[in-house]
Amino acid sequence: MSIISDDDFLTENTALKSMDSAKKETPVNSESNDYDRNFEDTIRPKTFDTYIGQTALKNNLKISVEAAKLREMPLDHLLFYGPPGLGKTTLAGVIAQEMGVGIKITSAPALERPRDIIGILMSLKAGEILFIDEIHRLNRVTEEILYPAMEDFYLDMTTGKSQTVKTMRLPLPKFTLIGATTKAGELSSPLRDRFGIVNRLEFYTKEELTQVVKRTAGILDIKITDDGAETIASCSRGTPRIANRLVKRASDFAIVKYDGEITEKVAHEALEVLKIDKYGLDNTDRTLLKLMIEKFNGGPVGIETIAAAIGEDVRTIEDVCEPYLLQAGLIQRTPRGRKVSPEAYRHLGYKLKGFSEQTTLF
Repeated sequence: MSIISDDDFLTENTALKSMDSAKKETPVNSESNDYDRNFEDTIRPKTFDTYIGQTALKNNLKISVEAAKLREMPLDHLLFYGPPGLGKTTLAGVIAQEMGVGIKITSAPALERPRDIIGILMSLKAGEILFIDEIHRLNRVTEEILYPAMEDFYLDMTTGKSQTVKTMRLPLPKFTLIGATTKAGELSSPLRDRFGIVNRLEFYTKEELTQVVKRTAGILDIKITDDGAETIASCSRGTPRIANRLVKRASDFAIVKYDGEITEKVAHEALEVLKIDKYGLDNTDRTLLKLMIEKFNGGPVGIETIAAAIGEDVRTIEDVCEPYLLQAGLIQRTPRGRKVSPEAYRHLGYKLKGFSEQTTLF
């Protein structure tokens, strides 16, 4: 008699667990991936005290974690959403550390078949955390399996074939699911409603990013001045991941061209070589804005037209470029399409053609 509709599920499930444990013990073959992973693991904060930024969210989570520990119960399921690079995965690791439990990390695209999520759920221990990144990309079958697992801690399965099929419920240890997404609006209502704690991560301020830059430099034993840290922070687009990457690049520049210390001058020169301006805009951002100004008179223009004109994918523009450009007030969304703001005209050195005439009317 087989469990679920796949005759080989038990065998494949066992193999899945073996493969999972092997992945943890076997190093990545790619040296660059291994280096990046070690870098990320090294600089990730492990506690709330070392986690910089997201102050209001952090304070609320401290209370929830402490209450769960006093009740000796797992934490409610959590959903974190917001732009990429703000620390959703890191925050999940901090929560696991503060709760004193293990954490299993996966992503929605990796859970293609039912046995993928079933194997992970059956391997969880009481109180453990399951972190699913980009959870809005879960397929419908996997999502349906998660519903009873999240709500009642049961796994609904079937046995037998054709006319002899019977349903059965397997109990699961109580666990906490933490989902992370950059597109909360794409989550189905039934899945979103099963999360007890839902929070949005905000872009970081310049002061918070300065602390992040100094902390990263200290961990990596990189010399950096206060002015150098502020210069990098101001060009990091409100995102810690970008700030950490710029620290590495500026450090390389400082070691090769100077005495190894990142000063304001060194930071400016490194950013200039990387073609990143004071707003944190790179070539793609500036090309996008210039195209809208020069070819479409500042807009409004549709996102598909912009993508075709600059040779970029629509999702790249929406997920990578647009969030920060909107946050910085450099573009505006209108019912007719995207439009360049007066601030973008001034930043790129263009004359404000349409805005001055409009201002005189009022």
